[in-house]
Amino acid sequence: MVEGTSRRRFLRAGGLALAAGLAGCGASAPTGDDGAASTGPSPYTRVYRDTIDSVLLVDTGSGSGTGFVYDGTHVVTNAHVVGDATAVDLRTRGGDWYEGEVVGTDPNSDLAVVAVEGLPESTVPLAFASEPAVIGQEVVAIGNPFDLDGSVTTGVVSGTDRSIPAPTGFNIPDAIQTDAAVNPGNSGGPLVALDGSVVAVINSGGGDNIAFGISATLARRVLPELIETGSFEHSFLGAALAPVTPTLAAANDLAEPRGLLVAQVMPDGPAEGSLRPSDPEVVDGERVPVGGDVLLSIEGTTTDTPEALGSYLALETDPGDVVSLRILRDGSERTVEVELGTRPDSPS
Repeated sequence: MVEGTSRRRFLRAGGLALAAGLAGCGASAPTGDDGAASTGPSPYTRVYRDTIDSVLLVDTGSGSGTGFVYDGTHVVTNAHVVGDATAVDLRTRGGDWYEGEVVGTDPNSDLAVVAVEGLPESTVPLAFASEPAVIGQEVVAIGNPFDLDGSVTTGVVSGTDRSIPAPTGFNIPDAIQTDAAVNPGNSGGPLVALDGSVVAVINSGGGDNIAFGISATLARRVLPELIETGSFEHSFLGAALAPVTPTLAAANDLAEPRGLLVAQVMPDGPAEGSLRPSDPEVVDGERVPVGGDVLLSIEGTTTDTPEALGSYLALETDPGDVVSLRILRDGSERTVEVELGTRPDSPS
């Protein structure tokens, strides 16, 4: 989320809260479970100290967010942070400013890359996690909420394989959900595991202890292409699909609720002629799609949810690939092939 809240108002409220706290109690040394004074930093402190120098403020002139060092000359942030800017200002933890050039953006994954020269040696690249995040894994979010540089919040990975809105109107697949607090200005910052690896690029906070990030798996696929060419092309099937619920299964005389019902097929899209769309009908007073194919798997990978299909397309395929789809049509299973296209600028 790009900074858009009055810092003065936020700090005034924080100052009142701090004054109230100081008036009510005195400070005491932290203690362990046995009541003895705690020795040594917490694991969160260690992660913070190891990574904070590599986390930067990204200022576009019209808003701000966070970024982190990807390699010796590139910084990662969100596409929605840089917007249409071709150049941004970057501020280090030490307060030094550097000018960066936006060399690549991908609104479909909400990732962007900024090229910058001369960063201090302390701004070492942060490595993306080599293994997918797991639910319950402890994480640290580092960024610049409300322009408060170098802030840290902690939490766990609350969910994986989420689907979240992209700036284009499509969805970002394979997203990570966390309960670590994320506020305006955190966007583009790292969500870091306790081993110091980045499990996600923070994308948004939804309130009520729900925030999201672009997975390390997707980022590792997109970022090298952004550096090399400035853009990234996503595979496109050209069909709208709905999970087969018990209601849809009954309306379509299916033995069990499984797979994804093909609700629509884009005219002249990749799936036209290979997938059969349904027609909306009123069943028991409810308007539901009836009669279309049911997608069961893609290249042997089960597709019982749109998230599963989206993640497979994003992580395992490229435009131009021919994929085998296992479908259920008129009560019998069959396999059809579709040559994937390139995702258009918008869903419409």
